[in-house]
Amino acid sequence: MTKVKAGIPQGTRDFPAEVVKRRSYIIQTIQTVFELFGFQPLETPAMENLETLLGKYGDEGDKLIFKILNNGLDNPAKRTQVQKDFEKILEGKNVKEITERALRYDLTIPFARYVAMNQGILTFPFKRYQVQPVWRADRPQKGRYREFYQCDADVVGSYSLMNEVELANIYDTVCEKLEIDAEIKINNRKILSALAEICDSQNNLTDITMAIDKLDKIGLDKVKAELNEKGLKKAQIDLIEKYLSISGSNEEKISQAKALVGKNETGKKGIEEIEWVINFLSGSKALSVDFTLARGLDYYTGIIFEVRAKKAQIGSIGGGGRYDDLTGTFGVPGIPGVGISFGLDRIYDVMEELKLFPETVSAGTRVLFFNLGQPESKMSFRLMQELRNKGISSEIYPDFDATKDAEKNSDRQFKYAKRRNIPYIIIIGKEELANKNCRIKDLRSGRQEIVEQSALVNFNFI
Repeated sequence: MTKVKAGIPQGTRDFPAEVVKRRSYIIQTIQTVFELFGFQPLETPAMENLETLLGKYGDEGDKLIFKILNNGLDNPAKRTQVQKDFEKILEGKNVKEITERALRYDLTIPFARYVAMNQGILTFPFKRYQVQPVWRADRPQKGRYREFYQCDADVVGSYSLMNEVELANIYDTVCEKLEIDAEIKINNRKILSALAEICDSQNNLTDITMAIDKLDKIGLDKVKAELNEKGLKKAQIDLIEKYLSISGSNEEKISQAKALVGKNETGKKGIEEIEWVINFLSGSKALSVDFTLARGLDYYTGIIFEVRAKKAQIGSIGGGGRYDDLTGTFGVPGIPGVGISFGLDRIYDVMEELKLFPETVSAGTRVLFFNLGQPESKMSFRLMQELRNKGISSEIYPDFDATKDAEKNSDRQFKYAKRRNIPYIIIIGKEELANKNCRIKDLRSGRQEIVEQSALVNFNFI
């Protein structure tokens, strides 16, 4: 067997037990809230047909899709053709003979595909949540990975803004349960469309939104430079800069937006939708109007969201918005939708940075039974089962070396318990077996006591 250096692909990670438990805590919290709000679970395949994904995320998003090579590319008879096809791939073209499938980029497009395929049997409005990994060929950095989990909730089959209210409420509820002090930003793609119309640059809407979406990362000067490169004139760029300078309270921002784009019918509609949601959630201190919010994906058509942790040095931990014709790309028009997503990995990083995980989340085995020989271990095993039946996490040390004395056997097991942070050990040796009792030691305090075996199940292992 050929020896290879152990390693994993860049942008992926292994998760030890403590991390898995903390991630599960986040997932369970989010799932509980989703189901509390009436959403039902759904899972879709890790891979989709490439045509399902292409053209849904804009040019930059399409470049980040992980394509999967077809089987049989090592066929010698087809080698020359395969080489020619790869040359086309390098030119940015897609060749079905090389790749027809890809790893999913997000959970929204696969969901839209699912709705299009199953529209005849679904009850609308249809509310689903989904917690699965996605893949992007992005440049790995802190808070940004090539394989990561998303936790999505979507409603399709309804135009009502009550759905946006509920989704904003979900963001608020989850962040409260995880004790994350967060800001929920809201904007409307209709307002951005109106901005492009007023600039007489409707054909550049995608360029404008993509540039604005980078504002936090590259700054205003580079956004203006990018717009200039896309062919926008100085007067158009100046108007966009004025739009990006809107500031103040929610009411003040809305007032400024009305003055700038409110006379445009599309802009007026977008502002009205924001006002409706803001007024409905007037008690929420987390909801903040941010007209610089763009969300770079092309399929958004109305209200858009982004969630950021206020005290953490990490970008957004969630985002989403309305998409009123996503199923139309699959030949099934007229099914409106709106959804949000939580970034599990970024939420984990925020909670790690701010030390928000409860100590009990990482708790593992509570009790370790020492193994001091076959008769003793048989009794320990029986008592261990009683503790497990009561819900107390327990295990028995598997190895006993008959060639070593009791002290050396015990020493090895003590070290194991300490390395595993197991708080309690239970010792049943020959003496304890004869007296039908056991020794319980709390490794945190050093406190030790003798308990009858029949009473062990009632001991308080706090």
